[in-house]
Order: sequence, then C-alpha cells, then structure tokens
Amino acid sequence: NLSKGPAVWSLRAQTDKKEYSKIMRHVLENTENLHLREGMAVNIALGPNDEIVGLDTFYGGGFNAKAVILTAGTFLRGRLWVGDRCLPGGRAGENAAEDLSSTLFDLGFEISRLKTGTPARVDKRTVDFSRVDRQPGDEKVRWFSFDPELWVEREQLDCYITRTTEQTHRIIKDNLHLSPRYAGYIDALGPRYCPSIEDKIVRFADKASHQIFLEPEGRDTPELYIQGFSTGLPESLQLAMLRTLPGLEQCTMLRAAYAVDYDYIPASQCFPTLMTKRVSGLFFAGQINGTTGYEEAAAQGMVAGINAALVAQGKEPVVFPREESYIGTLIDDLCTKDLREPYRMLTSRSEYRLILRSDNADQRLTPVGRELGLIDDRRWELLQKKVAAIEGEKERLAKTRIKAHDPVGVAVSQETGQPIKESITLSALLCRPGFHYPNLDQFGLGNPHLTADEKEGA
Repeated sequence: NLSKGPAVWSLRAQTDKKEYSKIMRHVLENTENLHLREGMAVNIALGPNDEIVGLDTFYGGGFNAKAVILTAGTFLRGRLWVGDRCLPGGRAGENAAEDLSSTLFDLGFEISRLKTGTPARVDKRTVDFSRVDRQPGDEKVRWFSFDPELWVEREQLDCYITRTTEQTHRIIKDNLHLSPRYAGYIDALGPRYCPSIEDKIVRFADKASHQIFLEPEGRDTPELYIQGFSTGLPESLQLAMLRTLPGLEQCTMLRAAYAVDYDYIPASQCFPTLMTKRVSGLFFAGQINGTTGYEEAAAQGMVAGINAALVAQGKEPVVFPREESYIGTLIDDLCTKDLREPYRMLTSRSEYRLILRSDNADQRLTPVGRELGLIDDRRWELLQKKVAAIEGEKERLAKTRIKAHDPVGVAVSQETGQPIKESITLSALLCRPGFHYPNLDQFGLGNPHLTADEKEGA
C-alpha cells in the first residue's frame, strides 16, 4: 500500500500451497526431537487438579502430555454447505471433529458458532487472459525474512483481476433463497472483511460491480483460486455465475465453492499466553479462538507453541504486549473483548500502528526470540550491525542541513512544492508528506553505504 505512509505498508505473498506443504513436511519430519503421530483426538485427559495430563484418540490410543494445543480450525462439528446439501467436515474430503466439542462443553467451556467459506477453483487453461487485467508482483523484490541467507529469488507468477457483471448479480439475486445463509440453514456470522459474493450483492446493492481476483494455487497446478467469489449457492448455479465474469465465459470449474459453519471457543476464556483459564496446560490457537485468516492462525500457533513448550519445561510463559507487536494486539483483543464475529487483524486495530511497522519487526521481536533461545549468534550479530547502522544514520540525518538557496535546496523545494525557510535538517525533510529516503538518494543526500533495509529503518 505504497500510496500511503509507512505505518500501513505490509508485504503480501501469493504462495504455492503444495510446495509449501511439501517443504514444511520435510522440515517437520527431519527436526531433531520432534515426533509426528496421526490420530483423531476425542477426549482431553485431566489430572486430580484439573490440569492436562494427555489426550485420547478415536481408536483407543492416547498420549501423555504436560501441555496440549488445540488448533482445530473449522473442524469442530464442522458442516460443509452447498445449497441445501450438508456434509459433516472441516474441509472438503476431511472429517469433522465431532466428539471434541462435546468434551470441551463438558469441561465447562462456552461454545458458539461461526461461518466461513471458500471459492471455486477454475482451470486456468480455460480462461481468456486477454479479457482480464494482469496484476504483476512488485518489480523490486522484497522479503519477509531479515536474514539474507534465506532469500531465494524465483520467477513470479502473475495474478489477474476481473469483475462481476449485471448478469452475475441477477443470477445471485434470483437465487438467494437457495443460499444456506439466506435460506436459514446457517445463522452463524461470517467474516465482515471477506464476505461471500451473496453478502456483497445484498450489503452493497448500490454497487454495479465487484473486483474478483484470479490467483494461481501453485506453479505445477492449473488451478486458479477465485478470490472474492466464495459462495454457498448450489453447484449447478456456481458454473453459470463464474461464466458471467469477463475472461471466464468458457471456464471449467475444477472444484465447487462451499460454506462451512463450525464451533469456536470465545478466546476470553484464555490467558494472553493462550493457555485456557479452566484447564492448566491446555492451549487454543487459530480459528478455534474466533479468528479468520492464515496469518492470524500462524501468529497464535507460534505463541501457543512457545508457551506450551515453556510450561512443559516448568518455565514461565511469555506474553506479547499489544504495544510491541500486532501479535500482541491480536491476542490482547481476543482475550479481553467479547468478539462474536470472525476476527481479522487490521492496522486500524492498533493504537501503536505508527511504530508497529514491517520494517522494524526484527528490531522489536528479535530480542524476544533471543531470550527464548530461537536466535543464534549469527542472526543476533546481523541485528546488532543493522541497529548500529540505523542509529548512526539517524544521527547524521539530524545533524546534516541543506540551505534554501543552495542548488540542492532549490531542487528539493521544486520537487516537493514546499519551500525551505533558511535551512532544514534531512530528518525534518523526511517528516514531510510524500518525501522518503529514496528522495534523499535522488538528490545525492543519502548514505550509499547503507543497505535498503537500513535506509528504510532510518
């Protein structure tokens, strides 16, 4: 979002789901002291003081444990809906967790229901890309990691944009009574910020059209994810709806969209460590806490994983304050507010968003990782060098002045449209709207010895 200030800049990646799954499975299977076991958890085993001692599985087995994390996603009594057709499941082709909800209820947890959905997948070989708008990735490649050893540049795949049409809206309006939500089969609330296409048409009836994104699922699959087009309408209508979108007139639908409603446990029943208040050693993370979105789930999984490990070792769990990270903001909101709709992390949710930027995430959180034993000496030294470079540059920017009548001062005034009174420091210049470090480089005022990250940090 480069049209606005640095406080709302953030990276977004369109990732290859299958390749990610393959790589992460390899990592898990080859991590020392990590043992993988598969089974359906049906019961939580408690000790004499209502502390966790393990769990039981469907076929009669079980595991002893000092800490257990439930990351049930949409599987707790999940129901998949396509029109009036309903199938128990947490995801297409995967069974719902029926018994675990009953176990949690018997333990005294408040349980409620939420709804989400997924769009259809389309064969990209049947799409006319001349009729859609190409959305390429950033020309300047950026990275989520601050560690250069992890940077691997690869060819980027484009996404595309199409739009709904009058015909799309007419089909949906004429068949709203067949949607599981509008027919009354589902009364749970869905995500406010990524509603189904039916909800968009109803809520924003004045809009003649809505953007739809065509996103590749991976490098080695023909599947396109039709972002913004999730629905619970019958499968027979879904193909007709898709074929009203420019570029998709002859498309083949590989997988139908569906809605899913599921149990969740309001996270006010957890401490900010994500350990539950009722059962010591039991942690909840992800959609079971009422969130929606991959990043939200990943953040909670990390925090719950860290704290479960600490509890199992008899150590004090860690709390991420809301003023230090969006992870802290997310968990503080979940644990202290009465949230009754799927929660998504937005920059506007943090009163500290001006300082919680993606460019300084390593400066804020690497010290926490160091204390937890997750950051090795090489990575720690990288951060120390970066911080020293940034502090040195901030000092230079505060001391260096340009004068109004110098050639560079005249050029800067003309470029920004804002006059300089007598003289101005470079740090004050950077406070002006629309003036960033690349502008300093443009006028020969930057520091050529700094990396791009160090310039952005300064």
